[in-house]
Amino acid sequence: MTTWEMLLRLGAGVGLGAVIGFERQYRARMAGLRTNALVAAGATLFVLLSAHGFSGGDADPTRVAAQIVSGIGFLGAGVILRDGFNIRGLNTAATLWCSAAVGSLAGAGMFSTAAAGTVVVVVVNTALRTAARAVDRPLEDGVTEHEALYAFTATTDDAHEAHVRALLVQALSRTDFRLVSVSSHDTDQGKVQVRAELTGYRRDDRQMESAVSRLSLEPSVTSVGWRTVTPTEADT
Repeated sequence: MTTWEMLLRLGAGVGLGAVIGFERQYRARMAGLRTNALVAAGATLFVLLSAHGFSGGDADPTRVAAQIVSGIGFLGAGVILRDGFNIRGLNTAATLWCSAAVGSLAGAGMFSTAAAGTVVVVVVNTALRTAARAVDRPLEDGVTEHEALYAFTATTDDAHEAHVRALLVQALSRTDFRLVSVSSHDTDQGKVQVRAELTGYRRDDRQMESAVSRLSLEPSVTSVGWRTVTPTEADT
């Protein structure tokens, strides 16, 4: 195999891994564009090494490639987190595993299969996301999916308002809810209250409690809480 062909396979692995990672980056997941591209690139290089880096009667070109399947599990375990009663990161870990598979296919020169695998992974992470929500349990208390479900508030001082707003958005981005708006207003006690409204397809109070726990650790936050809101409150 020529050097140019190896570079072509490496480029295909990196490019297809980046396509998978773009969707993860867009959804602000822990393993995004660079991580998936690097996983695919590493898998490509290992396949090239196993196929063309050894020679002789005792050489086994499948040995190194086979270890990718188990080795990627350590990286996947690093993005699986327990958040209270919830387990987060399983889909991200599975996506990393698929990126390694796509990189392995590119390293083996199976470009069409690698491209097809990339399309399948992206479709599963996008189209099936909507399908999964459709079959999930309905919202509680008669709240529809188009209504504001939660109001999240954090109180701080003027000097730390921008910092707390950023922390609030970061904490809520880790939930399964869509952030609708973020606003601030002065309180009677001379503080600033930062308020965020979120919508979702179903209630999950545990995710709100987890966000409260994260914000309460910030020294500049004097109080933090959440509550469900009615459609009338959301329109005001």
